[in-house]
Amino acid sequence: MPIKNQEAIPIRENIQVSQLIEKFKERLQIEFEPCAAESNSENKLITEADLHRPGLALAGYVDLFTHQRIQVIGNTECNFLNNLSLDEQSEAFGKLVSFDIPVIFLTDNNTLDKRLLKKAEDKKIPVYKTELETTKFMFLLRDFLEDYFALQTMLHGTMVDVYGIGILISGKSGLGKSEVALDLVERGHRLVSDDVVMLTKKSNVLLASATEMNKHFMEIRGLGIVDVMSMFGIRAIRYQKRLEVVLELSLWEDAENINRTGLDHDTVEILGTKIPLIHLPITPGKNITVIAEVIAMNYLLKHYGYDAAKAFQSKIKSHIANKKSRTEMPRRAIEYFEGDFE
Repeated sequence: MPIKNQEAIPIRENIQVSQLIEKFKERLQIEFEPCAAESNSENKLITEADLHRPGLALAGYVDLFTHQRIQVIGNTECNFLNNLSLDEQSEAFGKLVSFDIPVIFLTDNNTLDKRLLKKAEDKKIPVYKTELETTKFMFLLRDFLEDYFALQTMLHGTMVDVYGIGILISGKSGLGKSEVALDLVERGHRLVSDDVVMLTKKSNVLLASATEMNKHFMEIRGLGIVDVMSMFGIRAIRYQKRLEVVLELSLWEDAENINRTGLDHDTVEILGTKIPLIHLPITPGKNITVIAEVIAMNYLLKHYGYDAAKAFQSKIKSHIANKKSRTEMPRRAIEYFEGDFE
């Protein structure tokens, strides 16, 4: 199944406020205290990951008020309200809740006057309070929602973690992708997913995982299904890994434009993100496992600023620039051989 033909899985369109509260508590162990309209949280839907702090809306400017987003009221908004008279507070907050807001969160253990909470209750707008400071709460909540509403797709291939680099081994069925991954696991690397790989895009980064059905299981043709975690231990698997390189296997006779120097860098676009792509033609006797390890180490070298292909190219250019005679024999790598007779 060619990678370029993959399509995004339809994204989730909304989440109930009650589900958000429940999942947030479950995953991050963060408690919320309901302040108003808790019973209506099942009817309120959140449709986007962006959050909003309604400071200008409380001050009266609502022309650009994104009321469809989660509203977060922190120290700044509460201090502003506390500096108003009770009637002014009621008018400012009343204008805020006149919009169809999905939910309001009070951070840093801030509270609102009972009359203001009564207005939210009357408008059936849920209000919750948390002890977390505003910036930390917004970071955690936005990260959770970005994951929930993230673009996803499924690919045919095998995902492995080699020296900390996420490599997706792709290619036609029967080329030995699973066998290569099994060999890598035996050499101390880690399996993420075999056969079906789920990819999720978060902040322009592609994160890979298995599906609920195939996690830490692998199919070896002629042998059947093996449980990698039970056989090699917990060290042999990962539940998630960032995708950094795609290694595409192909038969030698099907290979085109084989890269000989490494100066040309191919990429493949997945969910709008470009990932380095390496085409590797396979022949009998070629050790794909070791090559996969070298790919990971070479990626690390490039990440830290050293590109072997460019370094070799630079040496060739320097040699040409010195205008050496074409008849001159190539020089040895060392000037003098020491007494090495082993």
